[in-house]
Amino acid sequence: MTKPKICSILLTLLSLVSAVFAQTKIENPVTYPYTNELIHESSPYLLEHAHNPVNWYPWGQKALDKAKLEHKMLIISVGYAACHWCHVMARETYEDTAVARLMNQYFVAIKIDREERPDIDQVYMTASQLINGNGGWPLNVLALPDGKPFFAGTYFTKNDWVKMLNSYISQSQKSPDELTKRALAITNRISSVETISFRAKDESFTMKGLDLQFKNLEPGIDFKKGGFNQGPKFPMPANWEYLLQYYTLSHNDNALKAVRATLDHMVSGGIYDQLGGGFARYSTDADWHVPHFEKMLYDNAQLIGLYTHAWQLTKSPLYKQMVYQTLGFISRELTAPEGGFYSSLDADSEGEEGKYYVWTATEIDTVLGTDARLFMAYYNLSKAGNWEHGKNILFRNEPDEVIAKKYNLSVTELQDKMTSLKDKMFALRSKRARPGLDDKILTSWNAMMLKAYTEAYRAFGDETFLTAALNSANFLEKHVIAPDGEITRNYKNGLASVNGLLDDYAFTISAFIELYQATFDEKWLLEANKITDYTLAHFYDEKSGMFFYSNNKYADLISRKMELEDDAIPSSNSQMAINLYQLGRYFYKDDYIAKAKQMLENVKDNLTKNISFFANWGLLEESFVSPSYEVAIVGDQCSAVRAKIDENYLPGVLLSGGRDEGTLKLLENKLVKKQTIIYVCQDKLCKRPVTEVAEALEQLK
Repeated sequence: MTKPKICSILLTLLSLVSAVFAQTKIENPVTYPYTNELIHESSPYLLEHAHNPVNWYPWGQKALDKAKLEHKMLIISVGYAACHWCHVMARETYEDTAVARLMNQYFVAIKIDREERPDIDQVYMTASQLINGNGGWPLNVLALPDGKPFFAGTYFTKNDWVKMLNSYISQSQKSPDELTKRALAITNRISSVETISFRAKDESFTMKGLDLQFKNLEPGIDFKKGGFNQGPKFPMPANWEYLLQYYTLSHNDNALKAVRATLDHMVSGGIYDQLGGGFARYSTDADWHVPHFEKMLYDNAQLIGLYTHAWQLTKSPLYKQMVYQTLGFISRELTAPEGGFYSSLDADSEGEEGKYYVWTATEIDTVLGTDARLFMAYYNLSKAGNWEHGKNILFRNEPDEVIAKKYNLSVTELQDKMTSLKDKMFALRSKRARPGLDDKILTSWNAMMLKAYTEAYRAFGDETFLTAALNSANFLEKHVIAPDGEITRNYKNGLASVNGLLDDYAFTISAFIELYQATFDEKWLLEANKITDYTLAHFYDEKSGMFFYSNNKYADLISRKMELEDDAIPSSNSQMAINLYQLGRYFYKDDYIAKAKQMLENVKDNLTKNISFFANWGLLEESFVSPSYEVAIVGDQCSAVRAKIDENYLPGVLLSGGRDEGTLKLLENKLVKKQTIIYVCQDKLCKRPVTEVAEALEQLK
């Protein structure tokens, strides 16, 4: 057969295959009656609204120009993929064609993913708090064409939404000057909220001050169930990190009692996924029993670190088990093939909140048979259900010892039995329709998980944790960090489209400092320093000594905010202050340490009055109160020595080292041939060098 004939046959076959695919495409088209500007976005949350009858726009000049040209008000609607009530309002309101016609006629509607653009969310959430005294998501704001807000609210029923819109349509036609006056007043107030002035006083930070802060915090702590005396309960990891470190300084047993009560009850509660690992965002009750079922990457990252540190201090097997189970969940369900981490799992599946996680007694009987009774007792389940509509949430109330005695089992027999039963239930659950996955990759949250993996590796020595950490770090370097240190915020489908914000920089720097301590690879410390230089050049405010949340190259909102309070995620300013303090110690940059101290002085009054919302700042304060040590480990066995040291909880201690002296000044002239030497240093001066970890730990007391 000649080559021309072969080519002819191949072309014929290709034509036939193409025809089949073309026919399939024609016969099974995916058609939508409506498509709006969100169709070009990568955010899963925005894409959920791309086929609403509302003519949504993403935030940008195109939408703002349209509003100005057509003299229309703005609707700015902010939410995120795991937000239950965001989905409810979308189904009830934004998918209604009559509502959409009203919105399209009189407004330019902008939809925002708050996780991609927290800078926009900050501005308009502040407006909501000024107008209503509260906020939440979905956040819905009405504004002038230039973005200045005059009304804000959260969830609306369809009827209330239409009624509210009609009211402002009427007002805009009858008295537009009043709306303009109101919007200007609110905008001026937004700019004054959460800004801070340079505090000239040279503040001293003392143990007495820390004791006063704990005294103010203590009455609000639920020492029986953990968390604070209220419901719903949020994990708030920074608070318990603060108290864990405070305990090591004060030896106040109540501080450790508060931490252990919180950690023990969370990991036993419904907020923790008893079958699959990982924590939900918060508990709707005061007992940690009933979660709001979405799982966020940032919560789990911080809690992994917290439980790791608690294990280093207490050696509780429960805490180690939780770290391993939760990292198993992260690896299984939130890890991207490229090495990054996805953002969240939705609370809903098949349109029902929590459906993936809850059980009826009948389902359990069917799967477990005669073992159902034990399983139900172990997890407080009942035929009537311990939640709503006859459904059960898995949570613990009694320790293994009590359950084992009731069923005439040893504790080991009970635990082995429960492992088998949980595996069966997990296998069945895995066949259910899964909650929605928000598969965008956010730099700041990825950096937090990178740090969590690194912390777990340092404590437990599991090489799989280090591999995951390095994969994540390499992913960030490749896809979101530019050679000059500039960072982008998001990554999806090969694209990074949002400019980085201060938290992206702050948490990446922190993660790389942690990764250096785990590997002694100076590459990560130098990268952290480079990104810090960029951050100082583009975010730092010389006048106040603080950092703006947005890059000065892209500061185009009605207000340039500073993020100061530590909430579910520590504030980017508090983390930058800690970064400066640590890098100042590594690189002998006294100006970095001075900047960190000035930032802390600026917020000192806030720490005294309300440490629960300045807990990450409190960690820095504790570093100024207690002796801060650098431990240098130099020699061929540096990694093994580092591993032994890292089994201990040593807040405020920075590790450095390597098989040789590297480039850090602290390591100069410290290599001794054929030996691995440990140097405990403070304020650039080192104590007597030792070769045994026990001796070094004694010097740290």
